[in-house]
Amino acid sequence: MFAGLTAIRFGYEARYEMAVRLVLAACVLDGLDGRVARLLNRSTAVGAELDSLADFLNFGVAPVLILYSWAFQDFRSAGWIAVLFYAICCVLRLARFNVSDRVKTCARPSAFFVGVPSPAGAVLVMLPMVVSFAVSDMPLTPPVVVAFHICLVGLLMISRIPTYSFKNISMNRANAKFFLLGVAVLAAALLTYLWATLTLLTLAYVVCLVWAYRTTRRSKPTEG
Repeated sequence: MFAGLTAIRFGYEARYEMAVRLVLAACVLDGLDGRVARLLNRSTAVGAELDSLADFLNFGVAPVLILYSWAFQDFRSAGWIAVLFYAICCVLRLARFNVSDRVKTCARPSAFFVGVPSPAGAVLVMLPMVVSFAVSDMPLTPPVVVAFHICLVGLLMISRIPTYSFKNISMNRANAKFFLLGVAVLAAALLTYLWATLTLLTLAYVVCLVWAYRTTRRSKPTEG
């Protein structure tokens, strides 16, 4: 939550790169908190509720407020409608996930989520900013396009589109060295060429969305 609130502050101070970095840090922390709690055997209902509240702030509010400050200087009214639309879609996505998480059975976890998860939605919605950072001499994206992009990502979050859940991926021990090598190369690329690498990763995730939809078109994924 500190990362999300500080990202909003930096966004309104026009320190956009630092604001986006903080949202990305919130994504990393969101991926770690549940795992750490389970490893320490300290998972609680209060922690689960705090996680959802933090997700709404970090991924449903902070990214679009930063975008609003960045893109909608001369497009404030329509831009604000897009911001509200995305935020409402995000809170609906989180509410649906919480309800499905409470009523799920002991069946094996699905390999898919339903709809784009909120951290991925935050990264997707900031794509116009990330591309502008990667290509510094690129003209700014028209506000109408940014507003449409924000609404589209919001719809993806509340949609029934299956998206890969990377939580349940298992790996053969023989391939662990290749995985570690890939992680090292990816980390080096992010440290050296953050915005270009993040752009490519985001586009790769979009390809994964299309691929997941094609491979599961005849089956219905469970809620997640």
